[in-house]
Amino acid sequence: MANRVGVVSRKTNETDIQMELNLDGSGYAKVDTGIGFFDHMLISFAKHGFFDLNCKVTGDLFVDSHHTIEDTGIVLGQAIAKAVGDKQGIKRFGSFMLPMDETLVLSALDLSGRPYLVYDLDLSTPQVGYFDTQMVKEFFYAVSYSAMMNLHIKQLAGSNDHHIIEAAFKAFAKALDEATQYDSRLSGQVLSTKGSL
Repeated sequence: MANRVGVVSRKTNETDIQMELNLDGSGYAKVDTGIGFFDHMLISFAKHGFFDLNCKVTGDLFVDSHHTIEDTGIVLGQAIAKAVGDKQGIKRFGSFMLPMDETLVLSALDLSGRPYLVYDLDLSTPQVGYFDTQMVKEFFYAVSYSAMMNLHIKQLAGSNDHHIIEAAFKAFAKALDEATQYDSRLSGQVLSTKGSL
């Protein structure tokens, strides 16, 4: 069975992004967004989801990090949607509760074709490195709407913002990995009473 790959290029006056995402990869990542902590999060996403991710972002960081992070979320969502394709045979739903030291974060998602984000992280610092923490919500909002997925991210415990954000990215990766796995009982069908997603 061929690997499921989404390739997206997006260029605006604010960002220039090239991305290739392989859902059936090994966790290899080559990422350059110009924001060190964000690179770390995307590399963690790829590693723990067993996705291959090649991502090059040139953004207007002289303004701030907003456009770079949000637009990368848009492109990642588009790449997920392209790679998943018609969703035949996949589990569709995925969830994972990820511990990281004092932190515990739950991510649950449905590749339903209906975008929605429920976000519940309690971040207390304005930045981690050069990454604006208020952009975590904007990133996942952009991913969920571009990928047309229902996404829940909920913090159950935690006090260190680095740990909370990293746990969220890793939990999302694990949930997406589960949702995109094939279920042999479906025999190429879509898991929906509607017949399509």
